[in-house]
Amino acid sequence: MDITILGIESSCDDTSIAIVQNRKILANVTANQKIHAEYGGVVPELASRAHQQNIVPTLDAALKKAGITLNELSAVAFTSGPGLLGSLLVGTSFAKSLSLALDIPLIEVNHMQAHILAHLIEDPRQANPEFPFLCLTVSGGHTQIVQVNSPYDMKLLGSTIDDAAGEAFDKAGKIMGLPYPAGPEIDRRAKLGNPGAFEFAKPRMPELQFSFSGLKTSILYFLQKQMKENPDFIKENLNDLCASIQNSIVGILMDKLELASQQYGINRIAIAGGVSANSGLRDALEERKSSLNWELFLPSFEYTTDNGAMIAISGYYQYQKQNFADLSVVAAARKPLEA
Repeated sequence: MDITILGIESSCDDTSIAIVQNRKILANVTANQKIHAEYGGVVPELASRAHQQNIVPTLDAALKKAGITLNELSAVAFTSGPGLLGSLLVGTSFAKSLSLALDIPLIEVNHMQAHILAHLIEDPRQANPEFPFLCLTVSGGHTQIVQVNSPYDMKLLGSTIDDAAGEAFDKAGKIMGLPYPAGPEIDRRAKLGNPGAFEFAKPRMPELQFSFSGLKTSILYFLQKQMKENPDFIKENLNDLCASIQNSIVGILMDKLELASQQYGINRIAIAGGVSANSGLRDALEERKSSLNWELFLPSFEYTTDNGAMIAISGYYQYQKQNFADLSVVAAARKPLEA
């Protein structure tokens, strides 16, 4: 009998609903929120209000695209955390209502685990890694290296002690006057610049821990100094600055990933999260694929940013274990990976 899971993602500013049937994605529909660009970052109150407006139309679009009805669903999966609490509450409440109305199981999903499990979606565009594998999860809010032993067994090996890699991209872009989110624009301009044009401070963190706050400070002080001498410095060197900043961030990520691969003897490497779409990061991984004999797994671009498909596939595996939640389940802004 087919297992058909509805996945609801509302952890930040994207309302996304997907339907998976036996690991195949039938629909993956996302409503984006453009308003946050005006403020240079996500405004939590505006995000939660937009989720309330978007969630019903998004569900309707997903059902139509999948060609099924609500009565054909086996269970409802939703993001319970981590994320913005107001946004999470919208998805959590909606999922509970559907579960109760349809009398089908309710499945809570850890957002960070879901990013990783997107690699298990059955999709001809991407290969599925065998276990165990290492996954570098990089986004605006998280930077982690995880050892994945099974869909139900993940071990956090290292994470950031302060800012995430995606935040470093966005804050650097803001300093240079780029629109939010700055990551894609830095990536685009980096292809036109010299990655060795400028050097910035590199954090010295023990083992597999990350830190990006020092890098952001180094970029800020460097630009302030240069702007005093030449007010047009950023404008005249924007492409080189973007290439150098991207090179610094990617270098930090790759150093730790190489160390993890060596320490744990695992050469199956995957990436996940919004920053995994970055071309500089993907190029760096491809270089090490041959030099370090890595087996590389890159997600399809639609599964890099927050999306309902990753929630639905996570729900599929939880359904197989009959790991269901009851209506007392609550959303949590902070939730450890291994919870």
